[in-house]
Amino acid sequence: MFDKIQARSRTAGAVQIAELVFHNAVRSVRQGHNNAILAVVTNMLQAVIFTLAFYFMFRLLGMKASPIRGDYLIFIMSGVFLYMTHIKTMSAVKAAGNALGPMMQHAPMNTAVTILSAMLSTLYIQTLSLMAILFVYDALVEPGALASIHDPLGAYGMLLIAWASGAVIGMVFMALAPWAPTPIGILTTVYSRANMIASGKMFAANMLTPKMLAMFSWNPLFHAIDQARGFAFLNYWPRNSSISYPLWVIVTLLMIGLMLEFYTRRRISVSWSARR
Repeated sequence: MFDKIQARSRTAGAVQIAELVFHNAVRSVRQGHNNAILAVVTNMLQAVIFTLAFYFMFRLLGMKASPIRGDYLIFIMSGVFLYMTHIKTMSAVKAAGNALGPMMQHAPMNTAVTILSAMLSTLYIQTLSLMAILFVYDALVEPGALASIHDPLGAYGMLLIAWASGAVIGMVFMALAPWAPTPIGILTTVYSRANMIASGKMFAANMLTPKMLAMFSWNPLFHAIDQARGFAFLNYWPRNSSISYPLWVIVTLLMIGLMLEFYTRRRISVSWSARR
């Protein structure tokens, strides 16, 4: 009440915001488990189970070889990792909290900090899980598998696109949730489940007919996964997807999400939850 308010430089303000984002990201990582290492291990196990489930499913369906000439499990993991990064980032940002959340009552916290923290914590966990799983696969299961990846940096860049697109979609859902929490919750679940197929992680886009391609080309994650396989495999050229489309989707949804979040933050009221 009687504290003296001191003017801060832009640099000092940026450092404070960065510190807030860092500490909140650490808090987000440890939400799943008190031990941050176990939180990463849990995510790794989810990715491994997901990958093995698709591997054995393809085996049962008689698909014993990759549709792209190269390592079969690398083909599966290139879809699974990007799908998990996209969906987990969307869910984390959507649940990052609104302007009436408990953390928002403590200055200088704001929704931008919580969104950035949710994004960075998810990227941190997914990147560590990716590196650990690929290392174990290369060292114990298939020696030389990592060396067969044509352009690892390009493939990781596609993972960043999947991450960013999940974040902006989650931001739109987060901004709309206070207005219609139940429908938005259902829509989030439907989107996550639909991407099990619509992401295209189970097949190569070059093998699709034009009619089938029209059913998937709306999805930025579909483009990111197909382009990632173009970077991962020397013998695959993704001609039915592009990098520019998901980038434009990210920019467009970012602007929409920021406007919706600003509009919601100015009008949200505690009484809304009481009426529901």
